[in-house]
Amino acid sequence: MQQLDFPVWLRVEHWLNVLFLTLLIRSGIEIIATHPKLYWRNDSRPGTEWARFTRKRMPKDKLYDTLDEEESYSSIVSLPGHRQLGMGRHWHFVSVIGWILTGLVYVVLLFATGQWHRYMPTSWSIFPTAWDDLMTYLSFDLPPLLPGQPLDALQKLAYAGVIFLLAPFQILTGAAQSPAVEARFPRYVRLFGGRQAARSLHFLGLVAFLVFIAVHLTMIVSWGWPELNALMLFGEVRDLNAALWLSLGVLAAVVLVHVVATVVSLRSPRRVQQGLGFVVNSFRRLVLRRLISRQDYSRSKLSVEHRVNGKPPCSTEYKLMAVHNFADWRLEIGGLVERPMTLTLDDLRALREPHSQRVLHNCVQGWSSIGEWGGVPLREVVELVRPLPQARHLCFLTMQDTGRDEPGAEGAGQFYEVVDLELAREPQTLLAYEMNGGPLPIKHGAPLRLRVETQVGFKMAKWIERIEFVSGYSCIGKGMGGWREDNVFYDKDVEV
Repeated sequence: MQQLDFPVWLRVEHWLNVLFLTLLIRSGIEIIATHPKLYWRNDSRPGTEWARFTRKRMPKDKLYDTLDEEESYSSIVSLPGHRQLGMGRHWHFVSVIGWILTGLVYVVLLFATGQWHRYMPTSWSIFPTAWDDLMTYLSFDLPPLLPGQPLDALQKLAYAGVIFLLAPFQILTGAAQSPAVEARFPRYVRLFGGRQAARSLHFLGLVAFLVFIAVHLTMIVSWGWPELNALMLFGEVRDLNAALWLSLGVLAAVVLVHVVATVVSLRSPRRVQQGLGFVVNSFRRLVLRRLISRQDYSRSKLSVEHRVNGKPPCSTEYKLMAVHNFADWRLEIGGLVERPMTLTLDDLRALREPHSQRVLHNCVQGWSSIGEWGGVPLREVVELVRPLPQARHLCFLTMQDTGRDEPGAEGAGQFYEVVDLELAREPQTLLAYEMNGGPLPIKHGAPLRLRVETQVGFKMAKWIERIEFVSGYSCIGKGMGGWREDNVFYDKDVEV
């Protein structure tokens, strides 16, 4: 085999890419598990999925919510597994950041050192040569390498496609699934056919990566595992046995990272949540927090069926209010405000004519739906009560039965969600009491729910009864910013 000088930086980048890519694949599978169905249309209407990875069939004679559709995948394939959506998302986002940074350094160094010649085609003649190479592979033989290069023509095209097409494609379709990006740049998401089409394309990109990895490993074995390992690890063929054992050691280290990440995530979820959350939340504040929603789906049809997330309250008090069209319901607003007050539904309606917006709802589990919401912009209520200077967040307290919504979760008590005051003042943040031209249905949060278009759906508290202005949320519940953040997405008891 000819000598091929692989620079040290390229060898390091190769193994970092292996680590981050495998973390992305496993955490991505964990995210898919929470809504194991894929669609092409934004409404995610049940029965229209083109792919499903579950045997569950939802009942047609009673109310179910999307939590009932979740699957619990094994930790062998998903990170961390066992319906740990929040932890899977954190691992995915941190791995994305690491993978993109690794890729940027890789591409810069490729062009700075001239190594790009190995992967970037420079002549159209490579295509007929690649076809000849494919025919050679199909005849169970190995084609010749390109002169002075480590790859044959087909391999060179494959590497160029992965580096310069597939990887950017995954980044772009992944960004199209961000509620903040979708809300601020709806036209960008439409380039992929909508949010659900972007999710499906992202999944197909994952399949393409898996196929590439399988073929890549096959080629390594075919061309000679010891020799290629020696080249990748040392830059030259020296001690083949040492190269073999060192490569196995590097692979073992990658596997060890996965094992540790999985075990620690399941055994110490709160610590992992805080550690990964620091990275993820810092990135969100720096990049995504400044994005203000500009959604307008006024030309799009309303979804025939808007999925339900969270089960309605079942208390006698709530049922009595519902029977009387919530005439006895009251919204209490207090905390760090100059003018605490109590409002009825009629009071909210009297604040102004209902503000209406047709927007795309993005659920944390992956499904989406187009709905038209009517109500009062939250910023008008904020101005009405006049927050004190030390007020930084709003805590929404609801009538939701936490034990019924998530059986077995710790911290049974009143459901709450926290958003910051800056979000509350954004133009499309809404206290909604209407949906699709009529009164807000019970299953969607009647008499009042929150709409924050740059956030995932679980932050949009339903069945609200009180809004508390606070300086911070570290003393609320377990201090992570919401009931589900405290008790569901990051803090389930799982035996390892």
